[in-house]
Amino acid sequence: MRSPVPPADRRYAGANDPRMERRMLAALIWTITAGTVALLAAAAIAAPRSALLFADKSPSALPVDVELVLAVDVSYSMDPEEQALQREGYIAGITSRDFMQALRSGQHGKVAVTYFEWAGPYDQKIVVPWRLIDGPEAADAVASEIARAPYRRASRTSISGALSFAKPLFDGSGYSGFRRVVDVSGDGANNSGTFVTLARDDVLAAGITINGLPIMLKRPNAFTMDIDNLDVYYEDCVIGGPGAFVVPIREREQFKEAIRTKLVLEIAHRVPPQRLLPVQGRAPRISCTIGEQMWRDRWGN
Repeated sequence: MRSPVPPADRRYAGANDPRMERRMLAALIWTITAGTVALLAAAAIAAPRSALLFADKSPSALPVDVELVLAVDVSYSMDPEEQALQREGYIAGITSRDFMQALRSGQHGKVAVTYFEWAGPYDQKIVVPWRLIDGPEAADAVASEIARAPYRRASRTSISGALSFAKPLFDGSGYSGFRRVVDVSGDGANNSGTFVTLARDDVLAAGITINGLPIMLKRPNAFTMDIDNLDVYYEDCVIGGPGAFVVPIREREQFKEAIRTKLVLEIAHRVPPQRLLPVQGRAPRISCTIGEQMWRDRWGN
């Protein structure tokens, strides 16, 4: 039986109403792109130098507004159609007008992006190494690299492996960002490798923010090991850091819009409206080892 989650505990307004989510996502793009310049400029002036986090300390590191790692799930639970929609969503998002407007609103007008695919604890593959996006041509080039990569799928789901792989990528990125963000998309809970909370806390300790894009298109069942309330799992067990947020996807036609919105939010350093701030020390609303438990119940190890 599904355990209800009180609306007051949700961190994304309209979590149970896909139509509300679509309207909010569309409205959010307009809200973000209007007035972002003034907000970010004021924040940059007000922030003390010591508060800015830089990963690459080399003298040649190029200043950017954001260093963004896109960590994309290619485990077998992602069917081919979902994989295609996921990839198309990132391609459309990076090349969108909204993304360009958010990019130009930054102090430097530049972001650094890398894109890798992940599955099991030792299965991570960089599809696009660090690339600078400073305008439409650079965005088109990154999108083309993503589009040209062959599709693949692999066994197990290790969000912890993805996070542990993402953390050191910033060290030699060649860029010096005001913010460092890991964007994790996936359709299931961690079921192999280190416990996800341990990997999450290690990444957060380095001053890196983790955002989530939980994909919730299938009905939960033990065979596929899809879980109910995957958005809550991501909120309580995966994401963290300043301004961390989750944008759930519950409908196939929502993919491109949701990914575009999420990328714009990350570049513009904004969060969805009416998001409730996490309560420090609050017990998770869902077991952070639910994926491991389901795997043991099914396979006995």
